[in-house]
Amino acid sequence: MKESTPLVDFFKRGEAARDVKMLAAQGTLAPRAHEQLAILILLLDDSDPEIRSTADQTLNKIPLEALTGFLARSDVSVDTREFFADRGVFPAEIPSLEVDEPLIDTEPDEAELPAADDRAGVAERLAKMSFPQKLKAAVKGSKEMRAILVRDPNKLISVSVLSSPKLTENEVEAFSRMANVSDDVLRIIGTNRAWTKNYSVIVGLTKNPKTPVAMSMNLLVRLSVRDLGLLAVDRNVAEPLRVAAKKKLSAGSKDKS
Repeated sequence: MKESTPLVDFFKRGEAARDVKMLAAQGTLAPRAHEQLAILILLLDDSDPEIRSTADQTLNKIPLEALTGFLARSDVSVDTREFFADRGVFPAEIPSLEVDEPLIDTEPDEAELPAADDRAGVAERLAKMSFPQKLKAAVKGSKEMRAILVRDPNKLISVSVLSSPKLTENEVEAFSRMANVSDDVLRIIGTNRAWTKNYSVIVGLTKNPKTPVAMSMNLLVRLSVRDLGLLAVDRNVAEPLRVAAKKKLSAGSKDKS
């Protein structure tokens, strides 16, 4: 089961505020099915009895057919199956389709968004949203909303954008080049194996002055000679990174001679 996601990790570290945990316990913060179950199970051990009780009630409200079909999927962990077996719920004989829709959502998606090219309208709407509404928009909203919310000063909101099931590889490429996102966002992108298979993401991160230097250094070895040359003279990146790029270029020249 794909339990390690930016959103789930945030809850595991105990960094979610009470109102956010309550939102998740109610099932209204529902990105992907596996994330929803992972967070609900985590909240069963929360120190707040109301959150524990709410999470338990939400788990009990999940339609049995949807839950048993999900448990039969090949990407569900043994621990998760055992957790539900203890509650008397077992995998179905036929798994559900490999989709990422939440198993329960107690609140409908946000109302119709402004036109896709109306960025000002989207920004204005986001500015009027409460924190829980912004959090839901980060996961369920449009591409335009994600482009704004990934730069949100609240770490949970910006990180939640990376857990959106609607997120595309092109968006990740764009985020990797943004100098106005938090280093947490860049760190998550840089440690995601699927995203770093994309060479454009590697280039974006190494050229981004906001990327942690240690991460940029590790990614340096994957750059082409051309991009190493550009990085070696880029005054926007940290000096140690430029020096490392020059050394790698020099070492490559010596190897050819």
